[in-house]
Amino acid sequence: MPQRISWKKPVALLVVVVLAALVTHAWSDRGKAAPGKPAAAQAVPVKVARAERGDLDLSLKVNGYAEAYSTVTVQSRVSGQLQAIAFTPGGRVHQGEVIARIDPSLLQAQLDQARGNLAKDQAQLANAEQVLRRYTPMLAKGYVSKTDYDGYKANVGIYTASVKADQAAVEMAQTQLGYAQIKAPVDSIAGAPLVYPGAQVSANSTNLVVLNQVRPIHLTFSVPESALDGIKAAAARGKLAVSVQVPGATTTPIPATLDFINNAVDSGTGTIQLKASYVNADDRLTPGQFVQVTLPTARLHDVVTVPATALQNSPNGSFVFVVDANGTAQQRMVTAGTNNGGRIVIEKGLAGGEQVVTDGQMLLTNGTRVQVVEG
Repeated sequence: MPQRISWKKPVALLVVVVLAALVTHAWSDRGKAAPGKPAAAQAVPVKVARAERGDLDLSLKVNGYAEAYSTVTVQSRVSGQLQAIAFTPGGRVHQGEVIARIDPSLLQAQLDQARGNLAKDQAQLANAEQVLRRYTPMLAKGYVSKTDYDGYKANVGIYTASVKADQAAVEMAQTQLGYAQIKAPVDSIAGAPLVYPGAQVSANSTNLVVLNQVRPIHLTFSVPESALDGIKAAAARGKLAVSVQVPGATTTPIPATLDFINNAVDSGTGTIQLKASYVNADDRLTPGQFVQVTLPTARLHDVVTVPATALQNSPNGSFVFVVDANGTAQQRMVTAGTNNGGRIVIEKGLAGGEQVVTDGQMLLTNGTRVQVVEG
């Protein structure tokens, strides 16, 4: 029986060869650009900022603390038993407000006694003056001796002096009685009572309460003596504003004004103490609270600055990418100077006014096309 030849295998082999050729041709066409239309490089998105030219105030950041503008330890000016305290511990007291009272009984008695002595001596003075008036005409007629007349006249002088002394004693007693009401000398915050009603108080000795004046409040800090000349020069131009920040706080910095430079440098630390004042109407600061103080130390004139994020470093030195009018990034070698407040002084390499890249530099090389994005 003759053998049958199979046609299926050659046909299948032919199909496989044709498909392979088609796939190879398709992949070959994907790598070819259309005639006359070269592939365009994609622009790199970047953020930019302007290199600014002008004056720059250098600043110094130091640690400090809030301090009461004034601290008063209140004492009684008279001795006696403490009758009452009239303030809330930790509360606000106003200037002239009564904050404590001393038992006035003894002081009132002393005033009454002084007034009695005054009334007695005033009566004796009036009598002496009447006697003197009666005998004055008799002296000329010889009805009274010169010696007796001089005695009557002396009595008037003695009682006049006694009345003046009594008047002074009355005023003293009235003043002492007034001291039985102890008043706040300044608007302040009262501390805890140091004595309580019923305690015996000694004049000018027993502490009653400590008052802290916190409106305004002082910010006390120290700076290196090397910064002193710049600070004095800045202060000579007018009120020197400083910025105060509470560590860890998310609120805006507190504006204060420098109002004190100590008269000597601490030779042990090489620093000098300064104080700034803040109105503290919102009670944001409390005495003893730690703060960070930023104050200007010098002014650089006509310098070029860029954001610190624009500066890049390489083995050949520092550089920035400048975006030109054609939208390409050009690498520019620069000489960097002082860094202050997030901006760096560029001593050489920029004239000011150029657009420098602040974000996206990692994807750039010299001549890369860029697309400026906002934000």
